[in-house]
This record gives sequence, C-alpha cells and structure tokens, in this order.
Amino acid sequence: MKTNSAPLFPFAAGSLLAILVFAPSNFATVSGSDKAWQILNAALAGNTDDRTTAVSVLALIPGDARVLNLATGATDDPKPAVRIAACNSLAGLNNKAAIPSLQKAVADKEMSVVVACAHALHALKDDSAYEIYYAILTGAVKDSKNPIAKQLDTLKDPKQLAQIGFNEGIGFIPFAGAGWSAFRYLHKTDPSPVRAAAASVLATDPDPKSGEALVDATQDKNWIVRVAALEALSRRADPTLRVKVEPAMNDRTKKVRFTAAAVVIHLGELKQPKPARHRPTH
Repeated sequence: MKTNSAPLFPFAAGSLLAILVFAPSNFATVSGSDKAWQILNAALAGNTDDRTTAVSVLALIPGDARVLNLATGATDDPKPAVRIAACNSLAGLNNKAAIPSLQKAVADKEMSVVVACAHALHALKDDSAYEIYYAILTGAVKDSKNPIAKQLDTLKDPKQLAQIGFNEGIGFIPFAGAGWSAFRYLHKTDPSPVRAAAASVLATDPDPKSGEALVDATQDKNWIVRVAALEALSRRADPTLRVKVEPAMNDRTKKVRFTAAAVVIHLGELKQPKPARHRPTH
C-alpha cells in the first residue's frame, strides 16, 4: 500500500518556520506601554535618524523622570542632529531640572546646537539664554568668559549663520511689521531669520546693553532685522528709548517706517520713570 508523502498543509514546511521567525515572540504577553518602550529604546540605540526621531518624541512624555534622563543624556550624543533634538525636547518637557545640562551644552562646538540650547533655556525662563541671543544679534559677547565666545567667528559669517537657520528651522517668526512678504524674502543664504529671532528674544532681557543693541539693530542693513528690533523695543516698553527709535521713521522701507511709527506712539504713551529723590545730608 502506497503512503501519501505530501505535507498535510498546502504550503512548504519552511513557510511556517518563516511565520514563526518573523512573528513577535512575545506578541501576546507585552502590554501597550511595554511594547512602546521597546520601540523607543530600540530607536534610541539605532542609527542617527532613528535616535534623532526618538529623542524628539520624548517631548511628548512630560512628567516622566526616565524621559528627562534620556533627553539630558542625549545632549552628549556624538551627532549634532541628536543633540539639537535633545535641546528641543528639553524645551518641550518644561522641566527646570534640565537647565544645568543645557548650560553645559552651550559650550558645544556646533553653533546649531548652541542656538537650540538658547531656545531651550529661554523656554525654561533661564536668563543665560540672553547672552547667546545677544551674541547672535551683535556678533559680540558681554563677557569674554562666556563659552559662546569661541563661536564668534561663526556668528560673524553670514553664510554659516544663514545655514543654521535654514537647516535647523531655527529663527523666523512672522513679525507683525514684516508679515508674509518677509517670509517669501527669506532664502538659504540669508542670516536674517536667526538674527531677527535673537532680536525678538532680547525684548525681555532686563540688561540695558540689550536695549542699546536693539536700538543699534533698528539701523541694521537687513530690513527684517530692523522690523524685529523695533517690535522688540515696543515689547520692552522702555519709554526712555523712544527718542532713539524716532530716526527709524525715516527708513527707506515702508514696513520699517510704519513699524517705527507705531513703536514711537506706544513708547510715548508710557510713563517716564520718576527720578530718584536724594535726601539732603546734614
């Protein structure tokens, strides 16, 4: 009697093995959170693109101590893209415990990472961010001991500064006085987005040097920076600077003239600080 040697299943024996190999071995036992952490941990140990994405999405998990440790640890990653993602995530996590790591990262050799650090420090309301934005706007530092002093050559190079803004998406905000036409004007070789953003941030820096830097920026060669500086001066709300803003009402660009006019009106409506009274000595 002949026996039928054909397999009982209508597919090759190797196919079942393939299904078992490629199927998740713990599919039935892993919970949603556990599986999610497996995915993230694998990505954090992966290539540069995987690590960058994984670090970026950590910002979506606030209030988790593990996440804060992962994000701060990523500020030491060998790849700048991952370090930038770490800074951005720390800004999104909004935990002041990250400030020491960010202040350390300001000494990064890559200027794009330094700018991302500044953004994060400012988001966490740490005043050390102002030092970085002042340097970006002016090309100088208030204190020669500041770690960013090493990056002054980059800050003075328009092409390198423009590349930072273009590649990392750091900088441009559609200022009220510039609007859509400013956005269309921007391009890969234009450093104005980064410098305009720096001017905007300095609006809240209480240091008088920043106020003077903004006044100087109202005469910048780039009209987008001039508009940004004027709007920052308006938000700074220092009526003593009104006279220094008035020359901008004669600017060759209408958008700058209109913005300057609004700022002059606003500052003129603010009360001047009362001079301190000195008691007579006896």
